[in-house]
Amino acid sequence: MSAPRDPRGGLFGALTAACGADWRAYVGHPFVRGLADGSLPERCFRHYLAQDYLFLLHYSRAWSLAVVKSDRLDDLRQSAALVDLLLNHEIALHVDFCGGWGLDETALAATPEAPANRLYTRYVMDRGLAGDLLDLLVALAPCGLGYAEIGRRLLADPATKREGNPYLPWIELYGGAEFQEGAAAMAAQLDRVAGRRGLTPPWDGSARWPSISDTFATAVRLEVGFWDMGLAPPA
Repeated sequence: MSAPRDPRGGLFGALTAACGADWRAYVGHPFVRGLADGSLPERCFRHYLAQDYLFLLHYSRAWSLAVVKSDRLDDLRQSAALVDLLLNHEIALHVDFCGGWGLDETALAATPEAPANRLYTRYVMDRGLAGDLLDLLVALAPCGLGYAEIGRRLLADPATKREGNPYLPWIELYGGAEFQEGAAAMAAQLDRVAGRRGLTPPWDGSARWPSISDTFATAVRLEVGFWDMGLAPPA
């Protein structure tokens, strides 16, 4: 199997560089460090898993909006394929994974949505509804591409605890070749759509740069809030 490709570079790389402190707070969050060394309390991870199930439902809706916003066949196909993957495969895999932690789909569906979850997912939908496909893809990017970076880094880091780490399967999922390939395709779509709208390097020279960089940075901060939420399960 070939090595997973790194999706950094292009517009995604420029966006992460522009919000460097926020990005580092996201990918190096204490929740992430707890996954890496296995020290994350189980109740925090269970809380995160339940909220992530609800997040995936909204993430699927947002990618469905990407289908509506697409005006080229390649973007229609890629967005539609991701909706199918999310609804018919990824959510089922998530439910199976949660089952290993004692959470069945009935319990997941009945979980009250945390404010941080609601704030993040509604922001992404708002950017997609108010803007065009590029605005939506920029708002979606921190999730898929951020998890890919986290998974890739933790999987490659010799300091990541392997033996006896209950969170190793999570790390292997997001650091694995399949997820990495999907992230690379997402980054390529972001560049493709940006180019069709006149955005080319140097990215910050575009009239749209202030808007899209603000959207990306806001979504990154909302990802940090999602990790914060995970560390604060209800009593």
